[in-house]
Amino acid sequence: SPFLISCRKSKGKPNGKKPAPEEKKLYLEPEYTKSRITDFEFKELVMLPREIDLNEWLASNTTTFFHHINLQYSTISEFCTGESCQTMAVCNTQYYWYDERGKKIKCTAPQYVDFVMSSVQKLVTDEDVFPTKYGKEFPNSFESLVKKICKYLFHVLAHIYSSHFKETLALELHGHLNTLYTHFILFIREFNLVDPKETTIMDDLTEVLCSSSGSSNGSGNGSSNSAGAQNHVKER
Repeated sequence: SPFLISCRKSKGKPNGKKPAPEEKKLYLEPEYTKSRITDFEFKELVMLPREIDLNEWLASNTTTFFHHINLQYSTISEFCTGESCQTMAVCNTQYYWYDERGKKIKCTAPQYVDFVMSSVQKLVTDEDVFPTKYGKEFPNSFESLVKKICKYLFHVLAHIYSSHFKETLALELHGHLNTLYTHFILFIREFNLVDPKETTIMDDLTEVLCSSSGSSNGSGNGSSNSAGAQNHVKER
């Protein structure tokens, strides 16, 4: 079952306007970054147990992250509308959807998230891709499909932080969001599932949330270079 989407990047082009002054990122405030629902050592939690097959581990974790990220988004979905979020933006980067023919679709954030969730739902419930029956093999393309799924789930998490953190705070769910983000980032790092260039946009947050959770392969210097990279709108 081919993954229906391909995410392409085009180099950022200045749009002729002066860049908007970057808003203070509320989610980086120390009083909020300290909030977690558990102090568990996630670095240990993401490691492959000795007796478990790698693909089984990737499948069960990816499916669980999909459900948790979908649930986290659903808590603020009423605030993520075609009017409030006219593009799928994270900081000053804009993401586009590509259909199965490779056609670029400009869509609102809720449309983009819906494309992500329905595509991933279709994959994780497909026995030929995520087999649950004993003796059934994983497809050769399994790891590349997991990588694509994780990339899109990262976009959704990053959008919640950059556009809906105020609502998350009002609902007192920022501890859940921080815990989910930390667990997810350490998981994708452990198995090199998402290109660090893709996650650079949130390196300042990753640095704060994951620095105490071990694992530094991927983004140690992110916070220093990401600010300069956000001077104009980029497309992906």
